[in-house]
Amino acid sequence: MKPTINAVIIYAKDVAKTSDFYTRHFGFSALPELNGITELTSPAGGAKLLLHKAAKGLKNGQACVKIVFDVDDVQAFKETSAEKGLLFGPTHEAEGYSFSNAKDPDQNNVSISSRAFRS
Repeated sequence: MKPTINAVIIYAKDVAKTSDFYTRHFGFSALPELNGITELTSPAGGAKLLLHKAAKGLKNGQACVKIVFDVDDVQAFKETSAEKGLLFGPTHEAEGYSFSNAKDPDQNNVSISSRAFRS
């Protein structure tokens, strides 16, 4: 099982303003919000941008990006990762997919998600 990067989560103070920025300036298309996430896709393909409302306490200049790796089986990937020394947090269930979070050595947010494989 080889994970791929398919999406980047951007924590935005104003999701509508950020969505407008990427659709207006970079040609992305916005899908309707689902589970608090607005998904932006490029007609050229590539990684999706997932816009998520930033917590009130988040200050500009703090880490506002999470790297998302698509995996078809979150639990199996967590188990394999644990054997190699990377522990993920709890698995969260959403509408038709699951995800789990960890941090890289620099404390950047990393997520594994089955969102791309949802039914």
